[in-house]
Amino acid sequence: MNRFEAVVIGSSAGGIKALSAVLAALPSEFPLPIIIVQHLHPNSDSYLARILEAKCGLKVKQADEKETVADGVVYLAPPNYHLLIEEDRSFSLSIEGPVNFARPSVEVLFETAVYAYRDKLIGIILTGANNDGSLGVKKIKQIGGYVIVQNPTTAEADAMPRAAIAATNVDKILPLEQIGPYLLQLVNRSKRHNRYW
Repeated sequence: MNRFEAVVIGSSAGGIKALSAVLAALPSEFPLPIIIVQHLHPNSDSYLARILEAKCGLKVKQADEKETVADGVVYLAPPNYHLLIEEDRSFSLSIEGPVNFARPSVEVLFETAVYAYRDKLIGIILTGANNDGSLGVKKIKQIGGYVIVQNPTTAEADAMPRAAIAATNVDKILPLEQIGPYLLQLVNRSKRHNRYW
């Protein structure tokens, strides 16, 4: 049994490059679902899934309404929809107004993921030019989850990482190239030593 059951990632400006780097470090047998909000133009097509899947050995797809979250799959919020995780660990999509000037919003994903996964959640904030996700990481920490933030000095846009770091006592601040390997180590370690957590 794994101490953790899901990973949520938020990114904005510079995020496609950052997400590619993180996912490329993970093996095809990575055991957890990875659920991502990357800020995109509202009229973007689904090219991001193809780009990221080409960089890693994991299945990458847009999340669908009422789809059940599956282990080992990377899910992306569709352009112009908030992505929510219900308590039964299925997705729902929303066209409610922007949150932190963004739809999809990192905040919406992280805060709903907290209710679904509670302390078994890992939250990651990557590069971005606003403060989206800072309240979400605070809630992940409050409930006992784990938070990793990209070192702002290695971020193409440092506002999102800085806001997350200012919001709460994050667990790890890492340069981009170390986040994927550290995530893998964290998940593998928690699987082996779950009885000690």
